Amino acid sequence: MVALVTGAAGGIGSAICHAFASAGARVAAVDMAKRPLRELTAVQPRLTPYAADVSDEAAVDAVVTAVERELGPITVCVHAAGVLSAAPVVDTTAAQWRAMFAVNAEATFAVARAVARVMIPRRRGVIITVASNAASLPRADLAAYAASKAAAAMFTRCLGLELAPYGIRCNVVAPGSTDTAMLRATGQDPAAAIAGAPERWRLGIPLGRVADPGDIAAAVTFLASDQARHITMQSLTVDGGASLTG
Repeated sequence: MVALVTGAAGGIGSAICHAFASAGARVAAVDMAKRPLRELTAVQPRLTPYAADVSDEAAVDAVVTAVERELGPITVCVHAAGVLSAAPVVDTTAAQWRAMFAVNAEATFAVARAVARVMIPRRRGVIITVASNAASLPRADLAAYAASKAAAAMFTRCLGLELAPYGIRCNVVAPGSTDTAMLRATGQDPAAAIAGAPERWRLGIPLGRVADPGDIAAAVTFLASDQARHITMQSLTVDGGASLTG
């Protein structure tokens, strides 16, 4: 198996990379953060670094070509790259809006399209987008983030319908609050996330803990496996029950 993982230097992305490598896959670890990417791949020989900005279509196409040439046919693609900037809508700048859509939505399109083009002739493959439970539930101060993740999730499901005749499965993993640097950068206290604030964040987390990145990686590797061979166009929410019916 050759797995291409974007956002590889992030908390969730690195956990996904290690999960696939531990299962014996060769992993193309893609991220624009060069130093963290080098540190990640230095400790795991099955990980190969590819520095690229996934919001750049040409860079994405070049990475897919390089991975196919150097590691072999891509069998799994996981788009885990994402950015988050929290602010009320009235304080959100156009630049912040565009930045979140560039990575969270437009890069989803660019990465999935490039990988689909090489998977279709082989009539097999798996494409997984890491979105967010915010894609299906309103969040105060997260309108731009939620909208961009909703776009990515629906795109992935539509792509799954188009690629099903070729035996290619496309699914979404939607994490809730997860213990990563991105979550901590928002200033959100994990205890507050667990407790909830109904007037802003709904009911908190019924299971009483924020997710570990490994929890998200486990969902991703399941959907990539043959155990999920009859699952496509679905969104698997991993949030400790925070979204309830979301």
